Amino acid sequence: MIWTLATFIGFTILVAVISYVKTKGDDQSTADGYFLAGRGLPGFVIAGSLLLTNLSAEQLVGTNGQTWSVGMSPMAFEIVAAPCCIVLALFAAPRYLKSGITTIPQLIGLRYDRSTKLWFSIAYILLYIVVQIPVILYSGSLVFENIFGVSAMLGITKFQSVILLCVVISVIGSIYAIFGGLKAVAVSDTVNGIGLLIGGFMIPFFALNVLGNVSGGSGILDGMKYLIANHSDMLNSIAPADSLPPAVPWPTVFTGLFFLGLQSWCTHQSFIQRVLAAENLKEAQKGALYCAFLKIIGFMYLALPGVIAFALFEIQGDQVSMMDEAYPQLVTQVIPAPLMGFFAAVMLGAILSSFNSVLNSVDTMFTMDIYKEFMNRDASEEKLVKVGKNVGIVFAVLTTIVGPLIYFFPAGLKTFLDSLVMLIALPVLTAVFGGFFFKYLPKYSAKVILILHVIAYGSFLLFLGDDFHYLYAVLVLLPLELLLMCFMNRRNKSKNHEIPAWIQEDAGAVDLTPWKYRWVATAFIIICVIAVYVAFSPIGIGTWGFAQPW
Repeated sequence: MIWTLATFIGFTILVAVISYVKTKGDDQSTADGYFLAGRGLPGFVIAGSLLLTNLSAEQLVGTNGQTWSVGMSPMAFEIVAAPCCIVLALFAAPRYLKSGITTIPQLIGLRYDRSTKLWFSIAYILLYIVVQIPVILYSGSLVFENIFGVSAMLGITKFQSVILLCVVISVIGSIYAIFGGLKAVAVSDTVNGIGLLIGGFMIPFFALNVLGNVSGGSGILDGMKYLIANHSDMLNSIAPADSLPPAVPWPTVFTGLFFLGLQSWCTHQSFIQRVLAAENLKEAQKGALYCAFLKIIGFMYLALPGVIAFALFEIQGDQVSMMDEAYPQLVTQVIPAPLMGFFAAVMLGAILSSFNSVLNSVDTMFTMDIYKEFMNRDASEEKLVKVGKNVGIVFAVLTTIVGPLIYFFPAGLKTFLDSLVMLIALPVLTAVFGGFFFKYLPKYSAKVILILHVIAYGSFLLFLGDDFHYLYAVLVLLPLELLLMCFMNRRNKSKNHEIPAWIQEDAGAVDLTPWKYRWVATAFIIICVIAVYVAFSPIGIGTWGFAQPW
């Protein structure tokens, strides 16, 4: 226990020290310096920060729990992220950097009008502080409680443990997000990302080793042979078309799920802010494409352990009763005690990264899109930074209060809350991409899309959500909303013959020379995506037909 605690504290301190050293002396007095790291992030830091912003304890526990339940089809959330990152690198990043924006609502304001910018800013901020950040805090606290038994260790109730852990995560994450700015967040993300890759990849290998031993064989190879021989069906990622969550129906993989991924990777403020902070377009594209490859191999620690857990628990006759219990129980069984502290620190890093990234994005949107635009247009750079820090403290306190309250609601509430993100996220994607595609849109068009989408998607959740996978709703709504934008574009052009086409202006913020190897990297990523899906398909490794030698 002492060694576990020592390694946990040691790695956590190491991350803090590296972040401090790398950010010491940086100019945090300007808005660009604080919110965009002085527009100086290199590609590998962007990649690490993108990965850790996306990856949370919720994913480690949740996705592996899903694969424990239904097999490998949920790995699609990881694999499909790769082509989404390609779109970010080749299409979105050049346009975002050309405008020199700080936030996505700022771009919406440039394309439409100030009132549209305000609508989307408020909607996003409310969604983040009421839903997304509290869920991150709660799920993170639950992970530590389930894996390390904090309540038993301290002699307190489980709810008290959740409150304590929410406060700890919030305080530590806030230090990075509020007082260190984006640079500190990005550097800590990169270091934690290296640790996460090491720690995450340990689990399937340790688990396969244990599976091989308890199944009558010896070592990792026998564990893999047993898994293929006895659970080949769970190694198939191609789920039937009528599958319900947590499975991913095959028709939605590169349609509805791809659209869902586009809104995360190409329009979500906490993701995009890393790209906006790039020192030039070349580094932004490097970061997005590096991250694409990291997402492809993510199935190794975000999906495969769940299937291994099912096989192992079946042999032991000790199958868990709930999805979210599978990964924590697997970890406690297979990871060697001397490495538990390091793994705990890695888990904390993943939780902190998601928390401080979203908190930093909320601070940025409120300060730049609401305070500066509508409350104090003449605010100095120093004033904006001060407001950002003060607002960050307020938002951190509010989300820390809300987070533990999720404990008292049914387990299905979290899934429902996560689905609410699509009420706002998909209209943002439509507004941004439609704004680039169609040059004669009326100023009100994004508001129309937002209102109609909330009504349509909300009705689906209320009346059809139990019978149809929500990805089918995404599959249908995005093309329809883009078609509606196309109609409004053509109608506005025909009614106002003199209206000029919208032209995106170059703000001159960074060098826009693209990375010369972007197409080579893109081709390699696409080949890897195809290879992984072939491997986990009806003609993949599940058909290798290893005979059981024991």
